[in-house]
Amino acid sequence: MAKTLKRTAAFTALARALTAGVRGGPSLSKRMAALPRMLKATAKGQYDGGLRVALMAGAAAYIISPIDLIPEAFLFVFGLADDAVMITWLAGAVLAETERFLEWEKQRDRVVVI
Repeated sequence: MAKTLKRTAAFTALARALTAGVRGGPSLSKRMAALPRMLKATAKGQYDGGLRVALMAGAAAYIISPIDLIPEAFLFVFGLADDAVMITWLAGAVLAETERFLEWEKQRDRVVVI
């Protein structure tokens, strides 16, 4: 049940993020340009995305890694399903987190330090 809710939330975030660019939200190019800034701000401890960025890095490593939970060599299409789910979650997480980061940057730029 909890995994289903997490997957539903990831798919919802992906759909929301993809349609946000159409409705005046940040474009995909702005989101991708924000990734290095987000990683740098997270590494410096300025941005609170540490766990989320770590999970995204883990998902990227899983996708790139030749070791799979369900090997494609034995299960063919079903073996690709875990990769497809991970790619979908990663895309949604990156889109949602970059949108959150861009909002954080806007708020941070408005704050005046005295």
